[in-house]
Amino acid sequence: MNPEFPKLSKPAHRALANANISKLKDLAKWTEKDLLALHGIGPSAIPPLKAAMKKAGVAFKKTGAKK
Repeated sequence: MNPEFPKLSKPAHRALANANISKLKDLAKWTEKDLLALHGIGPSAIPPLKAAMKKAGVAFKKTGAKK
């Protein structure tokens, strides 16, 4: 389990690892919609990720923004 991502299920942790997302700042390259498309990430994973990201001063990429 990655301590960067607290309160996530094991499938969600695996999905993030498989997408090479190991730090909260990596999530800034993703939109919520794209993240939800990963197998293992469901709607319940978004609130704890957003809370951890907010605390770290990071936000999801806006829809339509370039990577």
